[in-house]
Amino acid sequence: MDALEIVSNLENVFPYFQPIFSADEQLIIAYEVLGRYQSEDDIISLGPFFHDDQVPDEYKFEVDLLIVHKALEKALELDENISIFLNRNPQILMYENGEPFLEELLAFEKKGFQLKRIVLDISDRNYEGDFDQFDHLLQYYRTYGLKVALSGIERAGHFERIAQIEPDILKINLQLLKSKASGMNFNDVLFTISLLARKIGATLLFEYIEMSYQLQFAWKNGGQYYQGFYLHPPDAHFVARDLLSGRLKEKFHDFITYEKRKLEAVFFTAEFFQAKVQEIVTKNKKLGHEGLFQAIVKEMDEAAFRMYICDEDGFQKSANFFKGKNGWYMQEEYINKNWSWRPYFLENIIKMRNDRKGILSDLYCDIETGETIRTFSFPMSGTEYLFIDISYHYLFEHDQLL
Repeated sequence: MDALEIVSNLENVFPYFQPIFSADEQLIIAYEVLGRYQSEDDIISLGPFFHDDQVPDEYKFEVDLLIVHKALEKALELDENISIFLNRNPQILMYENGEPFLEELLAFEKKGFQLKRIVLDISDRNYEGDFDQFDHLLQYYRTYGLKVALSGIERAGHFERIAQIEPDILKINLQLLKSKASGMNFNDVLFTISLLARKIGATLLFEYIEMSYQLQFAWKNGGQYYQGFYLHPPDAHFVARDLLSGRLKEKFHDFITYEKRKLEAVFFTAEFFQAKVQEIVTKNKKLGHEGLFQAIVKEMDEAAFRMYICDEDGFQKSANFFKGKNGWYMQEEYINKNWSWRPYFLENIIKMRNDRKGILSDLYCDIETGETIRTFSFPMSGTEYLFIDISYHYLFEHDQLL
């Protein structure tokens, strides 16, 4: 679609609204505004128009401001608890220092639309302007009660912008979840984003949910808000807030039931390892480290692929006993290495020392093998702690542990 044709026929420009659903209430809590154009044959997205570097900024700003005006005019009929997400291209947001856009919002505030309901949906990955000025403008808008959502954050190298902007909402694009090649990396990045969101007090919004398993993934990974065609496509009209209330409750019930089964499997596995390892250690603790390892292998060869012993400060007191292609062998070079820097290491040591009970870890990626594993840690005595790494093969055979 020719840009000049769009600007010359602004009466054909109008907003579409895609609902955003909440996990806690199972209700619509917001709508994202999307630009559309009525051509002779069809309704087309204005996304290509706004992303075309050849289109002058003044054209984009004129069309954008019209969409904002029409969207807020229609949003006056909404419940006051429902927010409006406005996609903001940083280049356009900085147009004339952001004043015309703010004036438009203030005009609607006079009509009764509270500005705290406005969420500026920002993606600045391709922005080539002055970031300090842009960030200053965002802070200025925030003094009026506007919130900020940051999107396009899933790929590496963008985390510093999260820290700089400190958004209220982080948007996660679930299209990457469909790529098997990026599956593990995506999970690792998402874990980092979740930790960062918790630190800065941001909420996670998962978008582009197109299938049930993506909704389950969003729910499991701390998503409070959900959006996508699987839930509801963009539309020219608003829908009932509780449109999917019953369906989401059923889905969440299924997710909860499934997750409980997995947690119970992890619990019973930990109890099984606790009883098994305690029995082996009690019978063989006088055999020395290698003798103990050999005894464990006789009972747990199908599950374990590495074992070693550390003191409570994380210094390794034994060699690694490792399962290679040709069987088990000792890796003496690991003696005296320190693992206290690993996440949760000292916390788990204190927990084992106080509870006198072993711990089965969460899933994580092993640095050396690159496989997804778990570790069972066991307090042998007041000074020694046994660590048994559980292989991916065993976890796969007991798939509720994955």
